[in-house]
Amino acid sequence: MTSQGSADGSDLSAGMLAESVEAELPGLVEELVRLAAVPSIAAEGFDPEPLFTAHDQVVDLLTASGVTDIGRLEVPGTTAPVLSATVPGPPGSPTVLLYTHYDVVPAGDPALWRTPAFEPVVDGDAIIGRGVADSKANIISIAGALRLLRGRVPVTVKIIIEGHEEFGSPFDDYPKQAPEPFAADAIVIADVGNVRPGTPTMTVALRGSASVTASATTLGSDKHSGQYGGAAPDARLALMRAISTLHDDAGDVVVPGLRREPWTGTSYTEDEFRRLAEIVDGVPLQGTGTIGERIWSGPAITVIAFDAPPIDSPLNAVASTATAVLNLRVHPEQDAAEAQQALITHLRGLRPFGIELEVTAGETGNGFAAALDGAGYQAASRALATAWGRPTGAMASGGSIPLAMAFQEADPEAEILLFGATDGYANIHGPNERALISEIKNSIVGLALFLINMGTGPRSAES
Repeated sequence: MTSQGSADGSDLSAGMLAESVEAELPGLVEELVRLAAVPSIAAEGFDPEPLFTAHDQVVDLLTASGVTDIGRLEVPGTTAPVLSATVPGPPGSPTVLLYTHYDVVPAGDPALWRTPAFEPVVDGDAIIGRGVADSKANIISIAGALRLLRGRVPVTVKIIIEGHEEFGSPFDDYPKQAPEPFAADAIVIADVGNVRPGTPTMTVALRGSASVTASATTLGSDKHSGQYGGAAPDARLALMRAISTLHDDAGDVVVPGLRREPWTGTSYTEDEFRRLAEIVDGVPLQGTGTIGERIWSGPAITVIAFDAPPIDSPLNAVASTATAVLNLRVHPEQDAAEAQQALITHLRGLRPFGIELEVTAGETGNGFAAALDGAGYQAASRALATAWGRPTGAMASGGSIPLAMAFQEADPEAEILLFGATDGYANIHGPNERALISEIKNSIVGLALFLINMGTGPRSAES
């Protein structure tokens, strides 16, 4: 692409950007394969050196995209550097912050991968390898969009790419402590993607999360089940009976005080959800209502730990104690602590077999709900629709992204937007994780159009 034309890129059409990305795409795919070959895992017990290698590769990517102001933020508690960069826009133009991360989760069982996790391969339209979708494809999209707009970026762009997102990042608290570097009109968290390939989608809500631990103590020690079973109260049975009251026979959560509402945005079909969740043939889905209502705008309670002997070492004994840890997913607009207290109140009010439970509160994290009437949301929705050639849908996520709330608390006036280069079939965190080249291409064009739309106001960049 030449540098002729308006300085703010407002004369660039979607057709021109799509034509330009075709020339850039082969090199960008090669760079994604190279970046995904780095096992940049921030978890304890893993070699930290690949994190620095990945960081340096990202610096090279941005430098090749015309970014010259690249530094790092010193965040206490982090091993990997937090990359910080700025691309100045025209005087008086809006500021857009783009965020994603270069660390990845471990590969898991290598036997489940068709090819080695950190030897990424290109298979037709797919790039397969750990971290290609979560979230190195988004790094490539940012670099690609800046290449399309080289020298003509219509807004001031701030870039934050961290290397500790997957494992309780200390960076989650940093924006609230030092908000100035994150001041922006719009903040794009590029750690999500489309509901399915070919369907442009913005994530507009994230469920909150809360942890609750429940315990029962009934005996001074475990007792022989033959001698005492039937009269001696079994702590494990009492706890299971209490847990069974959290849902009705259909599987819907029935704890009073937990918010649930219909979901009206884009969602999975039941067949899609069955395939994605790998539900065994003949097994019904849990709960009632639409899929979106069950997994995004309603609560979910999961037993994530239960104290019991493993099945290969059974013990003929009445259990004297039992403990379970429950994970509660919370409606995006309900305070997580309020929801946690509702679950605690319910459990404390029970007396399974006349036994009082000990119930304690664990960590909480509030959800997130985006404003749908802001200039940033409208600019992004138009841009994605143009890039994919289809109307932009709105979905939610059952998972939490603490950084969304951190950015919002650090800069309450900024619009928080969630969209990216992956999709619901990418199998992130699982074996054979993949990103689609076609989705990356459209994501690059969509992000470039979004920046143009932000710089030119309500007018969309049409082809």
